[in-house]
Amino acid sequence: MKKFNFRKVLDGLTASSPGGSSGGGSGGGSGAGGGSVHPGGTAGAAGTPRDEIQETLTSDYFQICKTVRHGFPYLPTALAFDPVQKILAIGTRTGAIRILGRPGVDCYCQHESGAAVLQLQFLINEGALVSACADDALHLWNLRQKRPAILHSLKFNRERITYCHLPFQSKWLYVGTERGNTHIVNIESFILSGYVIMWNKAIELSTKTHPGPVVHLSDSPRDEGKLLIGYENGTVVLWDLRSKRADLRAYYDEAIHSVAWHHEGKQFMCSHSDGSLTLWNLKSPNRPFQTTIPHGKVQRDGKKPESCKPILKVEYKTCKNSEPFVIFSGGLSYDKACRRPSLTIMHGKAITVLEMDHPIVDFLTLCETPYPNEFQEPYAVVVLLEKDLIVVDLTQSNFPIFENPYPIDIHESPVTCTEYFADCPPDLIPVLYSVGAKHKKQGYSNKEWPISGGAWNLGAQTYPEIIITGHADGSVKFWDASAITLQMLYKLKTSKVFEKQKVGEGKATAEIVEEDPFAVQMMYWCPESRIFCVAGVSAYVVVYRFSKHEVNTEIASLEVRLQYEVEDIITPEPEIIPPFPDASSQLPSLKSLSGSTNTVACEGTMKDSIPCLSVKTRPVRMPPGYQADLVIQLVWVDGEPPQQITSLAVNSAYGLVAFGNCNGLAVVDFMQKTVLLSMGTLDLYGSSDPYQRQPRSPRKSKQFAAGLTELSDSPVSLELERCKSPTSENRENSFSRSRSSSVSSIDRDSKEAITALYFMESFARKNDSAVSPCLWVGTGLGMVLILSLNLPASDDLRQSEPVMVSPSGTVLTLKGAVLTFACLDCMGTLTHPPYEVWRDPHSADDGEKTRKRKLVMHSPSSSQDMGDHQFAVICSEKQAKVFSLPSQTCLYVHNITETSFLLRADVVTLCNSVCLACFCANGHIMTLSLPSLRPLLDINYLPVTDMRIARTFCFTNEGQALYLSSPTEIQRLTYSQEMCDNLQDMLGDLFTPVETPEAQNRGFLKGLFGGSGQAFDREELFGEATAGKASRSLAQHIPGSGGIEGVRGAAGGVIGDLTRARIALDERGQKLGELDERTASMMASAEAFSKHAHEVMLKYKDKKWYQF
Repeated sequence: MKKFNFRKVLDGLTASSPGGSSGGGSGGGSGAGGGSVHPGGTAGAAGTPRDEIQETLTSDYFQICKTVRHGFPYLPTALAFDPVQKILAIGTRTGAIRILGRPGVDCYCQHESGAAVLQLQFLINEGALVSACADDALHLWNLRQKRPAILHSLKFNRERITYCHLPFQSKWLYVGTERGNTHIVNIESFILSGYVIMWNKAIELSTKTHPGPVVHLSDSPRDEGKLLIGYENGTVVLWDLRSKRADLRAYYDEAIHSVAWHHEGKQFMCSHSDGSLTLWNLKSPNRPFQTTIPHGKVQRDGKKPESCKPILKVEYKTCKNSEPFVIFSGGLSYDKACRRPSLTIMHGKAITVLEMDHPIVDFLTLCETPYPNEFQEPYAVVVLLEKDLIVVDLTQSNFPIFENPYPIDIHESPVTCTEYFADCPPDLIPVLYSVGAKHKKQGYSNKEWPISGGAWNLGAQTYPEIIITGHADGSVKFWDASAITLQMLYKLKTSKVFEKQKVGEGKATAEIVEEDPFAVQMMYWCPESRIFCVAGVSAYVVVYRFSKHEVNTEIASLEVRLQYEVEDIITPEPEIIPPFPDASSQLPSLKSLSGSTNTVACEGTMKDSIPCLSVKTRPVRMPPGYQADLVIQLVWVDGEPPQQITSLAVNSAYGLVAFGNCNGLAVVDFMQKTVLLSMGTLDLYGSSDPYQRQPRSPRKSKQFAAGLTELSDSPVSLELERCKSPTSENRENSFSRSRSSSVSSIDRDSKEAITALYFMESFARKNDSAVSPCLWVGTGLGMVLILSLNLPASDDLRQSEPVMVSPSGTVLTLKGAVLTFACLDCMGTLTHPPYEVWRDPHSADDGEKTRKRKLVMHSPSSSQDMGDHQFAVICSEKQAKVFSLPSQTCLYVHNITETSFLLRADVVTLCNSVCLACFCANGHIMTLSLPSLRPLLDINYLPVTDMRIARTFCFTNEGQALYLSSPTEIQRLTYSQEMCDNLQDMLGDLFTPVETPEAQNRGFLKGLFGGSGQAFDREELFGEATAGKASRSLAQHIPGSGGIEGVRGAAGGVIGDLTRARIALDERGQKLGELDERTASMMASAEAFSKHAHEVMLKYKDKKWYQF
């Protein structure tokens, strides 16, 4: 354990710079990571304990790595399934691959190029996967390790890849191209064979037009030596690989989208661009023996049915004891313009159309056998949609869908904010699950989820974790995130407290956002007391209490005025105003000067004292779970809309909720349902405003009167209630926290948003001898104010006696908008704010015990137990400071960033110690020790940070963090070295040893008469000995990093050496091959030159010199 010594810090400092702004400074200097640490203040009474704090965290405790990605793969493009391993792979437009097995088995990998994935092919039961990308590269992924890696890549230079096919138990991959050629790749060495099927050889010589790109490749189920090639323009060729010629050619006058074999290999089906399906027999390829347009209307005069939309894919699957299944996507008639994307299942004469919520990207039929020449016995269809993944049960006649065990509905409504709680009370997960389980939908298949491959165990990590996501439709989802999995526990719909907006009323209402008026902007959760609070985009706050009992009750609501009129927004000179407005200062109201683009005049009247939404007034049935206790709405003031909420804090022990915006601060007693305080930011300072700003114009007495009547039931000092707030300006309706003061320093003087709030037992003033309830307030200009909370002496009086809120006069300053607060006791241990132990508000047991509030104060009130001081940790978007209280001496300062700004900062626990974790807008993740603010970690993690990441990034305890990496996915990461080390044990295995099922005995006669008599040896046909080498310029082989990773796995062993040697040999072989090719081409050109020279010599041999 390292004992932290103040002198050592001074020794380590090199440059000298001024000390902290709030505590005069001796010493200074620059620390690591571009920031600087300034121990400020004198080593007086408040300063002496610095030598006693033992800081155990060092940089060795920190390391950044991604752990797991949850949610639906963003912009999916491709789908593959291994029928033996039972794992599913999804490729995306951003070059990502997600591999899914049983719940807990979920792996994310990424192509470095970022090129879209065109197609995926499993090497069935081999633990490998081939991906074909839009940059014309093929990659072989090794899935036999927990984090898959690329073993080989092959980049095509002259041709574009359009389709790939890998026959079961074959090591030769067929690759079709845009030019219509088919190449063959050896999967083991990832080298191109010299065997090529050129398009002009495949089609008839008499054909004048190019057949188009290859859209389909598959070998005949009867004979592996026959390859079926489908070309886009409607040509299908059955190519005999042995004799290198076409066995049959079929032509159809509509473009082909896909082809599917009957398992006996005597017929195949094609899907076309006119919505038709054609069935072809190998014996009569001149025309299809059956043509149907399944969704086409039959014409009365016997003409061909009208054409429909293209059938993009068809699958033809046979059953031993029933009719075959024909399953296809698309093909609907054009006349139904608003028809949803559909999957059609034809089984015998029955046609079932399954309508989907999103466009279909791809689908796959899951069959009992991996062998293409057996009865397929389909049992399910996996349908990949643009925003969902569904699996249909084919074994039941009504085709129900399976209940999806993966958390792929995170984006059901767009995520607007996130919170992450690691190491929360263990009883919360079962409690939330029990109230959430009641909302389960009915009608799912009763069968087990068919994608059941891989293996997963809990690993060593045991603490419970909960992730909360807030959404654009006002819903809030609680997720169990323990042990790097994700499972939905409970969903709360916050919009249910409001009346539904009637269509067509939009213009005449008081709404300030047209789209998603219920979007959740901020959430505050106290896991111990189970109090939950949300702030919505329409300037409201809802306080929820948790109950296991259903209740029918009215929703309490309050309205708060938090506004400040500006009469002359251009005049820069401050005007002196009397402490209280009088009638003489009343000026005519000019709403045109309000400067708000959101002002809406309705029926010629100016909006005043009306909220943006209407709360339900009738009694509402509330199911078990979170039940609305109080709704607080900011109202319009003189035609000015309320501004969005920028900070939120709740304390269950005090029974208070506080929230602020760019106008000011409101504090509400949610036990007595009264407003204690609503005032402009400037007025919170009283006489201690360091800028000594004055409001720019006199205020109206009208507003003051309104403020008074609203607060008449709670005595608050008149000095505090003097006015409301600075100018309101239309905020952009983004879900960002207000960082306007530093992100764009517009209108800095007139607007000071409340950016951080924190309830705490603390020393409010310099001469305090004991801690008392306080509210810490941080602003966009880096000001920190402490408000004293005077609560009734005994808990019995809490419901009846008023709570007093008054400014303490304490003002501390930092650079940049304040982001976060925390308190450490005199030993440097994190002190938690007090809380009320949860009790069910609607419990059937009405005994006195259940009704009495049980409070946990955390900080003992007697100063002997507490120590005579505490540390206040304050972090702004530019710097962090640690103050000693009550002396208010600034002990440490660290300038975190000069050129950028922090988006998120959290004080978190790690390894029984505490640190400050920061995420910067330039993508850096940093941690600082506490209380001394030594840099422990600084890593450039995300090069570019977009608004979505900025809005959703959050840290939690035990070295965990998360953010929304795409609109549909949550990326979790760790900054703990210990978790990075243990990650391998926590991840699931993608590959588990499974016996490949045996092929059914085909019987003597069938073997004799059906199919080809001789075995097909691909090695003999495609190997270098027969086919020769492919041109080096056609494709380039790139060894993958997966090989190296495999080497690391066999660290130091003989296998490792051998693998290294093999990779080196591969590379050397490649170089030698290139050299060999160059030599050959030089020899060829030398031979051509010699031949040419000889011809010239013969021509002129018999001529005389004068004949030249």
